[in-house]
Amino acid sequence: MGQTITSGDLVKKLGGELIGDPNILINSVASLESSNQNSISFFNNPKYLDLLKITKAAIVITNAESLAFRKGSAIVSNNPYLYFAKVSRLLNPSKVPKKEISKSAMIHPTCKLGQNIFIGPNVVIEENVSIADGVTVHAGVIIESDNIIGDNSTIHPNVVIKTNTIIGRNCTIYAGSVIGSDGFGYAKDNDKWFAIPQIGKVIVGDNVDIGANSTIDRGTLDDTIISSGVKIDNLVQIGHNCVIGENTIIAGCVGIAGSAKIGKNCAIGGAAMILGHLSIADNVIISPGSMITRSIKNSGTYTALMPFQDHAAWLKTAAKIKRLK
Repeated sequence: MGQTITSGDLVKKLGGELIGDPNILINSVASLESSNQNSISFFNNPKYLDLLKITKAAIVITNAESLAFRKGSAIVSNNPYLYFAKVSRLLNPSKVPKKEISKSAMIHPTCKLGQNIFIGPNVVIEENVSIADGVTVHAGVIIESDNIIGDNSTIHPNVVIKTNTIIGRNCTIYAGSVIGSDGFGYAKDNDKWFAIPQIGKVIVGDNVDIGANSTIDRGTLDDTIISSGVKIDNLVQIGHNCVIGENTIIAGCVGIAGSAKIGKNCAIGGAAMILGHLSIADNVIISPGSMITRSIKNSGTYTALMPFQDHAAWLKTAAKIKRLK
């Protein structure tokens, strides 16, 4: 159970237009289907119209065009989903750990530690690390030498931040991620592979989220750059020397090969693959599962996949596509 607020006070805090009783007590967010008399839900997809008509939600957030379908109290917003997200954050505030440093943490004496920080059990922080004010470092994190972590960033358990990495302000790195590991760079030496030293950095801007078990490789010579406002889902791989533009969002299981440059305000769907040394323009949407094999110069939505079939039928379809001119 989260916080409790009246419908009237909610609108005072977050805006929107309240239709109905300002004294309804709201203590939870829920889907249209699972809501109860103290829940708030949202509607922004016509395929859920039947649920809107029968929901038990005390309040439904909707836009002006859909208000006619709501018989009970409502909050009118131009962006119901965003409004719902803000309500959820308001009713379910994050737990803030007590500002302290665990006795089991191993911190090199050359480190610079800011004020009001939390460092959990079994954290290892190597030499010449700078941790700014308000940072939270949860249990089991390893921060290697010469790293910088900006104000109010949160590092979740068992993250590894390799040497010479810069993390900006208000970032969140979720459990198990590895930032700054060596990029996948090898030169052929007769019948063997010779590893190329990876001496670039990873530079992460402000307000970046990096999902659980994601990996971002350091550059070979130049830096890998994750610009401010980028949001990365779980299990994403970003190769060495990549540049991800501001406010781009990347869904789970995406792979971006080395030296790819992604523009600003892009959205990359789950399990998409982007080959190395490509450039993607600003404001591009890449559909889930797509394989991007050449640069994209203009904004828009791009898809590169075929609907699934049984294997024999797929082979015939693929053969026919190869014969098209």
